[in-house]
This record gives sequence, structure tokens and C-alpha cells, in this order.
Amino acid sequence: MDTHTEKSELTLAAIVNTALDMVATQGLESLSLGEVAKRLGISKSGVFSRVGSREALHEAVLNEFDRRFSADVFEPAMTQARGLPRLNALVMNWITRTCNVTGCIYVAGAFEYDDVDTPMRERLQHNVLRWRGVLRRAIIQALDAGHLRPDTDPEQLAFEIYSLMVGLMHDARFLRDPKAPDRVRNAYERLTSTYRSFNYHA
Repeated sequence: MDTHTEKSELTLAAIVNTALDMVATQGLESLSLGEVAKRLGISKSGVFSRVGSREALHEAVLNEFDRRFSADVFEPAMTQARGLPRLNALVMNWITRTCNVTGCIYVAGAFEYDDVDTPMRERLQHNVLRWRGVLRRAIIQALDAGHLRPDTDPEQLAFEIYSLMVGLMHDARFLRDPKAPDRVRNAYERLTSTYRSFNYHA
């Protein structure tokens, strides 16, 4: 890789990182090529030449957020045994990430775009439903393994877990409650205890 190409790729990474920080704290609609350029101390054309349009920058930010979320939450959980160990790992990793990373584009975007129909709303909705699908598959695997009661409704449990996480983001970020992570861990344990099979022993 020549020096020019390496510098260009480093600049692109810096652009995406800066944009991701902006979106996490100010929302997707706050994002502009000009503001990213200003924060990095480069020209607007320098940003445009690497990412293209504002819409393309949005896409790059969402892709990077997805990559980091998967690396922090999904991939480590896949090393755990199918069933409750994997589901528990997904949720615990998610709690840890929520408390260590500024903002969540999925949840913030849900409020930002809830009343509008745009391609961005569709993209965010797709990502949220995909992640809910990951939770649902983990729950179904726990059912198949006999870790959860046979009458467990995967959709309902996935909804309840997701709702706990929205509550965590509200209390940890908006209320700045340092006890929020422990509260949601306790809530998750209480929740899963109502679904857990009597034959399952961790």
C-alpha cells in the first residue's frame, strides 16, 4: 500500500469515527459533510471525495456501528453453548456495551424517525428487527435445548428483553443513574427465571 492510499484510508476512518461520535450524541439528522470537515480540520471537498453524499456518509456510519455492535455483543456470545448460556451472554454483552459506548443509534433513531417515512427510517427499522431476530433465534435455541419452558413465546420474551434495554439506555444516559446496569441485570435475571425450565441448572 502506497503512502497516499494509506493516508486516504486513515482519513476515511477518521471521517467515519467523527461522524459516528456526532450521530451518537446529536442524532442522524445532525450529520453533515461540512460539520465533519470542520471537526477534522479538513475541507468539505476532502470529506466528499472520500464518502460522497451525506446519504453515503449516513450509510458508512450505520455500517460501522453495526460492525462494532456485532464485534462487542454478537461475536463473543457465539462462543457460548446454545441455549440460555448464549442468550445470557448476548444480553450481558449488550448491557456492558450500552454503558461503555456513547449512545445507541438504533434506539435514538427510533425516536428521531418514528413519525416520518424515509429510507433512513426503513434502514434503522431493518437493523432493529434483525437484532430482535437474533434474540428470538437464541430464545428458540434455548427452547430446543430444554432450558426454557415449552410454553415460552419467543416473540414475547424478545420484546421484554428489548424493552429492558431501552429502559437501561434511558436511565443510564438520560438520568445518569450509575445503578442502572445492576438494575437491568437484576431485572433480566428475574425475567428469565419466570421462563426457565425447572429441569435447567446453570
